[in-house]
Amino acid sequence: MTVQDIRSFNRFYTNVIGALDYGRRLYAPYTLTESRVLYELAHAPRTDAADLRTQLHLDAGYLTRILNKFEEGGLIERGPSETDPRRRSVTLTGPGREAAALLDERARQSVGAMLDTVRAEDRPRLAEAMRTVRTILGDARTPRPEDVVLRDPAPGDLGWIVQRNAALYAAEYGWNADYEGLVARIVADYAEDHDPRRERTWIAELDGRPVGCVMCVRDDAPGAARLRLLLVEPDARGLGIGDRMVGTLVGFARQAGYREVVLWTNDVLAAARRIYRRHGFVLVAEKPHRSFGQDLTGQDWRLDLHATPG
Repeated sequence: MTVQDIRSFNRFYTNVIGALDYGRRLYAPYTLTESRVLYELAHAPRTDAADLRTQLHLDAGYLTRILNKFEEGGLIERGPSETDPRRRSVTLTGPGREAAALLDERARQSVGAMLDTVRAEDRPRLAEAMRTVRTILGDARTPRPEDVVLRDPAPGDLGWIVQRNAALYAAEYGWNADYEGLVARIVADYAEDHDPRRERTWIAELDGRPVGCVMCVRDDAPGAARLRLLLVEPDARGLGIGDRMVGTLVGFARQAGYREVVLWTNDVLAAARRIYRRHGFVLVAEKPHRSFGQDLTGQDWRLDLHATPG
């Protein structure tokens, strides 16, 4: 490989990226840099201006002008940092979150339109090639918990939930296709009929790819929500993703007016059970059974949303 090879690729890819921004509509009314700042703020609950400057490699004066503009427009609020009084924290307001969400949706639509031109059989090769470039030329920075984004499912994510559940549980526990069938039915029922006010699915995203999921659905018992299909990819474990997803689900269930959250799991899923216990779930019943080609012990867990935390 030569310097010219890299320069040639850069020109090509710059043209590709430029084609995604139809006459600046993608970022309007913001500049590309302003959009990057909004994106970072939207994907970190609280951050300091100094952190933003480091993450985006921005000149301090330039970032200050952007933040001043955002504050005047009612998009952000600034205050003392919780960790260092010498720093200023920056958080998005409601209008700021709406602006960031609009830009994110435009970007998804633009990239989705580009991917529509790529044959399905070529997409895995494209994804692997992009990961290879990032791995070789990147800074090899270890992912941080704050790099993980919890979002609603995008087109294709529900299918991903089925595929990854089937593949991971087969690899780690030897479960057969019966489990894949169960997951497919759960996901299909959710896709065909769910109440977004009381039921929701979260996808955990890291570096632009899904690495986890969990679902909150109505249970047959009155007033109960059911937690289903908690999963974290092996290479994303250790970042607190499972704990964060369960905490988010519990908060959603409480706001939706449920009186309890219930779930069914198996005793071999030790890591998941530790998460449930941390969030106050209590084991209420267990029973041996033969499922998914294995001898297992099923467990029912329950969280009383009206109980006072101990």
